[in-house]
Amino acid sequence: MPYYTKEQIEQARSVDLLTYLQMHEPTELVHLRGNTYCTREHDSLKISNGKWMWWSRGFGGNSALDYLIKVKGMTFIDAMKVLTEGDTFLHCDDAKKCRKEEYDRERKLLLPEKADTNLEVIRYLTERGIDESIIRDCINEGLLYESLPYHNCIFIGFDDAGSTAYAFYRTTNDERLMGDAAGSDKRYSFRINCASSTIHVFESAIDLLSYATIMKMRSGAWRAETMVSLGGVYASSPNKTTLKIPAALDTCPQPGAGSLVLPEQEL
Repeated sequence: MPYYTKEQIEQARSVDLLTYLQMHEPTELVHLRGNTYCTREHDSLKISNGKWMWWSRGFGGNSALDYLIKVKGMTFIDAMKVLTEGDTFLHCDDAKKCRKEEYDRERKLLLPEKADTNLEVIRYLTERGIDESIIRDCINEGLLYESLPYHNCIFIGFDDAGSTAYAFYRTTNDERLMGDAAGSDKRYSFRINCASSTIHVFESAIDLLSYATIMKMRSGAWRAETMVSLGGVYASSPNKTTLKIPAALDTCPQPGAGSLVLPEQEL
């Protein structure tokens, strides 16, 4: 069985999918617009700025290695063999330099196209018990929209400058597909009112909206305190003695003692 050094693996991970396809499968690339491409075999697999996202399957990646394993079904060893043979690395033959260029590359969020209406999103979320006026407020404020071609819910997060920095997708059908869009910055996950000293923390955007609905039913006010979705559950390594704060909480005001509230403490 072939053996690959840490440096070879680093180098393989530095190869982005667009570069790989341009060099090895140029006929598989379909240019859509600007710097966005899809593949001829999978028109829902979008490639942009070093990232790729397979929207119909609900996952993505950062490299050609991810693509060969997750999409082509290769083993790690077979994928490494493809990437380490031939002239794949001619564009960047220094692994450390490649990694630095990858980290220094401007983060580009890969967003799906917007649908003309949000009818499927409204239908799906109201059937989940979420207040329709809250849903429409989120749509009007650019926090939520319906995507094409699969009519998913797309939950948006903005950075400190007001630019879109995060997107979480959830299917509106019976399939349980969900996850962060490629290029998402979890520090700016979906949240409501990041200005209060009390932070209510949720695993998902739908959990957050469900809690907002309950608050509206109780008092009519659902924006009084900060609500943040983590976009998934984070668990620290069992070998670590200190708890790492989820990235989604880094950009919110630091709460005082007893001000970080989990929903089950109140419901």
